[in-house]
Amino acid sequence: MDAIFGRDGEAFVPGELARGPWTPQAQHGGAPAALLARAVESCEGGEAMFVARLTIELLRPVPIAPLTVAVGFERPGRKVQLVRASLRSGDAEVARATGLRIRRADVAAPPELAHIAPPPPPSSGVGGNPPWAAPGGYIAFHSHGVEHRFVAGSFREAGPATDWIRLRVPLVEGEAASPLCRVAAAADFGNGVSWVLHRDDGYSFINPDLTIYLFRAPVGEWICLDARTHVGPSGTGLAESTLFDEQGCIGRSLQSLLIEK
Repeated sequence: MDAIFGRDGEAFVPGELARGPWTPQAQHGGAPAALLARAVESCEGGEAMFVARLTIELLRPVPIAPLTVAVGFERPGRKVQLVRASLRSGDAEVARATGLRIRRADVAAPPELAHIAPPPPPSSGVGGNPPWAAPGGYIAFHSHGVEHRFVAGSFREAGPATDWIRLRVPLVEGEAASPLCRVAAAADFGNGVSWVLHRDDGYSFINPDLTIYLFRAPVGEWICLDARTHVGPSGTGLAESTLFDEQGCIGRSLQSLLIEK
């Protein structure tokens, strides 16, 4: 399948490109995050609204199995809306999202406002897969579903990293992935590219959530994460990323971390 998800009636069927790094039976967080983003932005009247915040909660491992999506308004409105989307495998809710949508309008901003310049372009970056995606390993989202171009740091170096990421294939077969879906697919990599605790020392640092804030609509295929990870003393942490497209900064993303050894 040349897409992350196929379709079977109302169900979304994940292929091998949705698989995550921990087990081939569960998805990488970026795949369901992007699918929930698709639901939030396409809810009734979405073409007139801008998704300014998207909060995704990964409630349990999302299986490689058919999924259904339910979406509706938690708070309708002409200027500000809250949209809730739920992702289910059979009777079990496996992930959900809340989107804050703000009306689109032509409100000119002063041209002298400062902007954060983008990092070096993806064409100048260095590709590479996570060290756990070794040759001979199974096909998965993090190694085959997306492409990485590091302009600072790498998967093999501890600490902050700056990584350009793009989907190699459509999110849903027969559809072009929207810019918001591309952001959601990329933003879930923040903790993976900026790790500070080594897996070889027995650490894991899984994110049970992802929150994305945007102040303008992204453009193009490539999304960049300038990411860093912070670790607390109680088995918790935080990964934060500044988000860019090739025109400049578009927002921020945050991930809570469950740290175990």
